[in-house]
Amino acid sequence: MNFTYTILIPIIPFIIFLFIGLMNSKIKPSLAASLGTGGMLISFILSYYTAFLYFFKSVKVDGAYQKIIAFNAEWLHFTDKLHIDMGVLLDPISVMMLIVVSTISLMVHIYSIGYMKGDDGFNRFYSFLSLFSFSMFGLVVATNIFQMYVFWELVGVSSFLLIGYYYQKPSAVAASKKAFIVTRFADMFFLIGILVLSFVTDTFDFITLTDTTGSAITQGGSILFMGMSTMTWALILIFIGGAGKSAMFPVHIWLPDAMEGPTPVSALIHAATMVVAGVYLVARLFPIFEISAPDALMVVAYVGAFSSLFAAIIATTQFDIKRVLAYSTMSQIGYMITALGVSGYGGHEGVGYMASMFHLFTHAMFKALLFLGAGAVIHAVHTNLMTEMGGLRKYLPITHITFLLACLTIAGVPPFSGFFSKDEILVAAYHHDKVIYFIQMFVAGLTAFYMFRLYFRIFWNTEPHYHHTPHEAPFSMTFPLMFLAFAAVFSGFIPFEKLVTSDGLPLDLHTEWEVAIPAISVGLIGIIIAFVFYKKESSIPDKISQNLRFFYRWAFNKFYIDELYMFVTHKIIFNGVSRPIAWFDRHVVDGTMTGIGKATEFTAKSIKGFQSGQVQKYGFVFVSSAILLAIAFIFYWFY
Repeated sequence: MNFTYTILIPIIPFIIFLFIGLMNSKIKPSLAASLGTGGMLISFILSYYTAFLYFFKSVKVDGAYQKIIAFNAEWLHFTDKLHIDMGVLLDPISVMMLIVVSTISLMVHIYSIGYMKGDDGFNRFYSFLSLFSFSMFGLVVATNIFQMYVFWELVGVSSFLLIGYYYQKPSAVAASKKAFIVTRFADMFFLIGILVLSFVTDTFDFITLTDTTGSAITQGGSILFMGMSTMTWALILIFIGGAGKSAMFPVHIWLPDAMEGPTPVSALIHAATMVVAGVYLVARLFPIFEISAPDALMVVAYVGAFSSLFAAIIATTQFDIKRVLAYSTMSQIGYMITALGVSGYGGHEGVGYMASMFHLFTHAMFKALLFLGAGAVIHAVHTNLMTEMGGLRKYLPITHITFLLACLTIAGVPPFSGFFSKDEILVAAYHHDKVIYFIQMFVAGLTAFYMFRLYFRIFWNTEPHYHHTPHEAPFSMTFPLMFLAFAAVFSGFIPFEKLVTSDGLPLDLHTEWEVAIPAISVGLIGIIIAFVFYKKESSIPDKISQNLRFFYRWAFNKFYIDELYMFVTHKIIFNGVSRPIAWFDRHVVDGTMTGIGKATEFTAKSIKGFQSGQVQKYGFVFVSSAILLAIAFIFYWFY
């Protein structure tokens, strides 16, 4: 079966990016929107067609889905084994990601027609959206880890441009720089890990790296450094890069600030696609993690578990609706990372892997819906603060219903999709590590609580005095809400265990009620508490926050991680390290060079008289030199 056409999926948005970018001021916003949305619609159709052919028409080998190189071209050649290619790799997770990226990107393109209407940078915005879509498509279909790294950085550039879209706002500029610097810091470790991995295995190619019957996957295990194998170090370094992109602790500080970008950007980049790149990276290299570096996989599990708990606690205290959703995203990605960490390779041991990809898919739908719903709310009341909202269900009926469906989904209420994907993650944790299982169960309760805290404070509670009557968003904004609501509700019925597994073979799964019933109960308890606290104006939340004053203050201030980073960078690195180095460079290094120059200048001035052109001076020098030579000769001869 010929899949060569799939190269068009990333190429089309790239061409549109170039056209809109170069013709920026020469075309009307309506044309830019039509081109951007139309091009993404073509990529969307091609992605779904590819998924249909791959999952239902392609030939399996021994019952397993195969990895297919649909397109490949050599870019840089180093040795017969070591070269960097650019191509398209199709396998269950890359095809699944094509669906995610194309669906969310298309909905954001449509939504932005209404949300960004009248904005001075409308064309620039659509150009940047196309650049991001191209970058994300190139990342997920990469045939080798270096191609992934190239598009990984392009995704980072796109994120920088879109976070700082409102470049007139100092806060937006600061947020874009923060995101760029923090993720570049993590990407430095990613690059080092790639180089170590390629040194050990002599390849960048994903198929060769993840071939469980090949030699690449077992190499590096006997070479030890500081008590761990070289392969383990390489994969931990690579995971740091993934943790930076997916906003895992402790390199998570950029994600809440990234909410300074337009809300459609938050939905596309910082909820559904770019931030799951770290999860996708671990999944892509999962056979190496599980077979060659189980210690690295343990690091993955505990970083994910801690990040999910850490972010969920902070989300319960925030009042900016987009920041609540940002910390929710961090927590849910922690769930996905944890699921990979507690998974094995193949068979029922691979439930965690399947559950992670399943949750990635369902989360993309309901979290994009939540962000776009938040955008519709902000569009109606012109504020991000839930303290200035209330009673909006009467004014925004479509936004209200779709937002409620998304909240029920993320809370894990059956039969919505979040229940199915989160349940499988809890099952994997239950059978692998009870500590992680209880952490994730507690996080499930917190998730239900803070999401319905958000829901009740926006759509119920006490209605404030609005300066103008809020109204529902236009159809271009409500259509994506309805589409994503449908996906959020029903995507849980997709038989992921038959389609996306660690070894390509289908799994035979059933609901484990000893795990599902406690999870449902915990979620319902969270919803009930939020209902009691926030459906109507109540003094209970204030009393609890006062009783937990110390812990609440720390959680509200994000445990002062940002302040810690500022202290380390400004007080220690800048003042303690950079300033002394700058002083040494300025006074010692530069001073030495300046001294040599001044000494040369002084010497030149002192002897320049010898070249005056006066015969008397030349004669004086000649006679003086002859006398000195004669004295020296006599002294040497007699002594």
